[in-house]
Amino acid sequence: MDRIVAVNSNTYHGYSLENALTGIADAGFHHVELTATKGWTEHVFPSMSLRELWAIKDDLLENGLQPFSLSGHTNLMDKDRIADFIANIRLAAFFGCTYIISSIGEAHLEDKAEASDEEVAKQIRDLLPYLEEYGLTLGLENHGKHATGKHLKHIVDLVDSPLVMINYDTANAVFYGHVDVEEDLAACIEKVGHIHLKDKGGEWNEWNFPAIGKGTLNFKRIFQLLNEAKNACPVSIEIEFTQAGPQDLAEVHEAVRDSAEALKALGLKL
Repeated sequence: MDRIVAVNSNTYHGYSLENALTGIADAGFHHVELTATKGWTEHVFPSMSLRELWAIKDDLLENGLQPFSLSGHTNLMDKDRIADFIANIRLAAFFGCTYIISSIGEAHLEDKAEASDEEVAKQIRDLLPYLEEYGLTLGLENHGKHATGKHLKHIVDLVDSPLVMINYDTANAVFYGHVDVEEDLAACIEKVGHIHLKDKGGEWNEWNFPAIGKGTLNFKRIFQLLNEAKNACPVSIEIEFTQAGPQDLAEVHEAVRDSAEALKALGLKL
């Protein structure tokens, strides 16, 4: 089954977008997920000048990379941050993306705000006119309190719109949810519209997310489940290494290349 296979530029957290685009293209990929996460990885950002944004478009073209998705994590339950997310929706549209990704809370940053699933669904429904206007699908990522696909499926069902799906992060299900990935994915697979393909090493609660194929997750079975469900959603590789981070840029490039080879060995086309 043909599907988009991309790399999330957050893999190059701490390095420039120029570094990311070069490494992703050199590894043989043709699609990229751009990252616009405030205070974490701001490879693209709404506050950039038009000149800067067009220069990034030129770099994407030169590297033969199509931006299909934007990782624009914002606390969707904080009314003061909704304007930021709408700006990210417009940024995603500027780059010609068809997906925008966010956790419900603030990914990577401290966030103590909580709300019921019904409140979450209501807040997300308020975003539907913007998603429709800009032709985008929102992928809600399993993260933090909303750690499992099963939980997110309930929220997505409450929203009840084809414009809102699950972005299933394979390693987050383990790290935040402490669940069996294959069982959890199977329980929500009909609502999965985008995947952060991330491996998991070490103990379940250890920050250890190596190159694809270097951890413990069974990606052969994960793709079997997707194919059996006739789910051709795109996958975006995300490598977050250990808490210490990569030793240098060369290590990041190598991890991206290793991930490409692992997926090609599973029969995927980049």
